[in-house]
Amino acid sequence: MSEIARRVYLILGAAGSGRREVVRDLIASGFEDDEQVGVITASTETNDWPAGTATTTWSWNADSTSLEGTWPNTASTGFFITDGRGNPVDQVEAVKPWLAAQAAALVRVACVVNCALCAEHTAVVAWHDACIHFSDIVLLNRREGVPNKWMSDYQARFAKNYLPCLVEFVKKGRVANPALVLDEQVRRLSHWFDEAEGDGGWQAFLDQAGDVVIEDETDPTDDAEDEAEVDEYLERNLGGTRRKKIPSIADYLPPVETA
Repeated sequence: MSEIARRVYLILGAAGSGRREVVRDLIASGFEDDEQVGVITASTETNDWPAGTATTTWSWNADSTSLEGTWPNTASTGFFITDGRGNPVDQVEAVKPWLAAQAAALVRVACVVNCALCAEHTAVVAWHDACIHFSDIVLLNRREGVPNKWMSDYQARFAKNYLPCLVEFVKKGRVANPALVLDEQVRRLSHWFDEAEGDGGWQAFLDQAGDVVIEDETDPTDDAEDEAEVDEYLERNLGGTRRKKIPSIADYLPPVETA
């Protein structure tokens, strides 16, 4: 694989969860002054970044099957912020080929959780579960007024369900340890962004093994292909609809103000 200079942090979460505050904090405190950091924001989101921030917007194409948007030219690292009123699974699926087209590599996926909204609506928890499935780190925000019992129970779900992602708090729009959020260690449950099949696994083992004789003469790749993993959130029915449905987050958010 050719060397990729562009690096991307994918930011998931609902509109109003405080994602822009978190990204502004990470840019200000997690990078050196001479590092070029940009933001790729959904065209439906507020684009209120500090002066001097390299920004572009992305949107769906006419058929809503792929993403359109350019890279912030001066940036070597970009924060890709999803549409917080849209389906996160559709966006995660579409951002992978977009990254390839931009010659960009995904570093990490972070989900900012609006805890107050989750505490108020059970369906919102299920929507965030879809985001968390693809996330390396989960940032719990908007906790004001949320009962301690609810917060404890919500945090316990991560250990109970054996989720590998990290879980951290956001306080006043800031994270305690930006380096931890920006770390490159992959901790997500989904393998959607992993290297393509053939870059590793059995083929790599066989290449290294050379003339070593393996007792079982069957081709292990046959079973691997038959049992190819299908992401539970990305799997579709024959008609093209998702097998695993999630609520529409827009149903639980305040309406967009219009002029």
